[in-house]
Amino acid sequence: MHLTIRQAASYLNVPEGTVRRWISTRGLPAHRVNERLHCNALELWEWAVEQGIAVSARLLEQARGAPEDVPPVSALLAAGGIHRDIDGATKAEVLRALVVALPLPAEVDREFLISVLEAREALGSTGIGDGIAIPHVRNPILLHVTHPFVALALLRRPVEFDAVDGQPVNALFLVVSPTVPTHLRILAHLGALLRDAKLRRLLHADAPSDRIRARIAALEAAAPRPTGGPPSSAVPAPGAAQ
Repeated sequence: MHLTIRQAASYLNVPEGTVRRWISTRGLPAHRVNERLHCNALELWEWAVEQGIAVSARLLEQARGAPEDVPPVSALLAAGGIHRDIDGATKAEVLRALVVALPLPAEVDREFLISVLEAREALGSTGIGDGIAIPHVRNPILLHVTHPFVALALLRRPVEFDAVDGQPVNALFLVVSPTVPTHLRILAHLGALLRDAKLRRLLHADAPSDRIRARIAALEAAAPRPTGGPPSSAVPAPGAAQ
């Protein structure tokens, strides 16, 4: 589903000029079609979630039809696990170390996953600020996994990640999912949870796994999860520039 700049602006609730500026300065994905700039609906949604920018839930619903439900992040994290002391001196090294630790089916090519994660980082860092990154693949369906999961990596030492706030990263949430709609909804739910200052403090402090899980479960119990993405009044993710 291709969107004109005017349509993209309406979904983001900003002027067209702001969208054009974000294309130039913030990496908003855009493509030339018949000499005019257009945005892909799914790429626009992913970019908005990563940047902490509110986007209308109508965008994904119109792009993909009926909304898909996804498990809560607490359940996804139970499936993916919390992995401590992930080692590495660079972004590439910690991504490789995390992929090695993932609970993936035997038929999944881990080298391929590493390569697509690195390719995604080359498009723009998934470091959202405040020491947190959410690496993920651009085309999740290519992994052929049956069920989605989220893995949390707590690094042995902070690593430069080209994050939006320029700060090194010490906690990575890796999202793996079988379809694009599921993938994007997980990103939206995870981004909402990571606005919580107490959860971010637990991640910075390398808190015990049960305390991290308990905080996530408490946040999910306290408020209903969105079904189509961040609401129009969504608060930016930690470190997101305005």
